[in-house]
Amino acid sequence: MPNWGGGAKCAACEKTAYHAEEIQCNGRSFHKTCFICMTCRKGLDSTTVAAHESEIYCKSCYGKKYGPKGYGYGQGAGALSSDHPGEQLDLKSKESKPPPSSTNSNVNKFSQKFGSSDNCPRCSKAVYAAEKIMSAGQPWHKTCFRCALCGKGLDSATVTDKDGELYCKVCYAKHFGPKGRGLGNMGLVEDND
Repeated sequence: MPNWGGGAKCAACEKTAYHAEEIQCNGRSFHKTCFICMTCRKGLDSTTVAAHESEIYCKSCYGKKYGPKGYGYGQGAGALSSDHPGEQLDLKSKESKPPPSSTNSNVNKFSQKFGSSDNCPRCSKAVYAAEKIMSAGQPWHKTCFRCALCGKGLDSATVTDKDGELYCKVCYAKHFGPKGRGLGNMGLVEDND
């Protein structure tokens, strides 16, 4: 049957999506207002959408639902797994042991829920996935990821490490680099002529 003057049907609300308000994804049409994540309901665009079969998600929700599971992926400790949601291995130990008690159960529950077992070497506080930067084989808070000498904020291009401590390239060169004339570390050299 011909579609007189209309547009394609929106995959979300099944009403007509006219060309001026239409967004296409995986061969399906959506209204701009219907082009939202099925889990968190955030608005999507071509750079944030992740489709799975007939469902659309933001990249964050898609990763949580269909991405790898395990430590470092926001799902808690354990081995990585690419099992689909709802599929779980039935692994039970023959003898169940009570969990170790902690002096501060609230901190322990928070750590279990959000998957933190790492401490920042600078401040010795727990580092959670949302704020974790890995460098020198250790997790750092974004706010602690600074040069130990000058305090300058670092990134992957400017960081150097020595003995588990972080330095900017300038401070590292000054304190640990080669010394001598023409290398910027010797200061003034008096020539006696």
